[in-house]
Amino acid sequence: MSAIIFGSIGTISDTSELQRQAFNQAFEFHGLDWCWHRDKYLSMLKSSGGQQRIANYAHSFGQTVDVEAIHRSKSELFQKSLFESQVLPRLGVAETIQAAKDRGWQLALVTTTSPENVSSLVKALQSEVQIADFDLILNATHVKHPKPDKEVYVLALERLGESSDQCIVIEDNLEGLESARLAGLDCIAFPNENTAHHNFTNAKLLVDRLSFGELEKLCLREYVWKGAR
Repeated sequence: MSAIIFGSIGTISDTSELQRQAFNQAFEFHGLDWCWHRDKYLSMLKSSGGQQRIANYAHSFGQTVDVEAIHRSKSELFQKSLFESQVLPRLGVAETIQAAKDRGWQLALVTTTSPENVSSLVKALQSEVQIADFDLILNATHVKHPKPDKEVYVLALERLGESSDQCIVIEDNLEGLESARLAGLDCIAFPNENTAHHNFTNAKLLVDRLSFGELEKLCLREYVWKGAR
């Protein structure tokens, strides 16, 4: 095993609640009497894509809205909140990244969010997690089809020069998990505050903090098992 792929910015830092709050602020800014309470938002997280969530919600009320403008406002508000909230890496993330680098493993961040969200998060984390830590970063501009389509992971394997059995993916949501699975990749579920209730039975492991040692053990077990078949 020689590469770890982080599948979303939410696997680096738990930003889900900041995203929900930014949606509600954007709705107010655009004069919409909408409020996504946490329970409502949790039900929406079973599928990816902020613009699609806005469009679906408007359709359910028979409303016509400027989806792109609302989502653009949401993204700007979210990026601002990353700095104001003093976000931190999730448990074990910084240590796992450093340990992987020390062992010569490749690291990738493979997400279908915007490049602005990626850069804003990493800047907000300051020195704890840096752009330079990653050998590859993919975002929404690199693919035509968002997760759960496998496109972004197929591209990641190509860019990294790795085979699927040499990589382990870390995902925090079901569509990301399915995307990795379709690309033939093993996945560790690392749910965030708002996806902890999802059914991650297809993941190789479910964790609430990252440990490079545990990743190595899992990869070794999978290698031995696959080699014995």
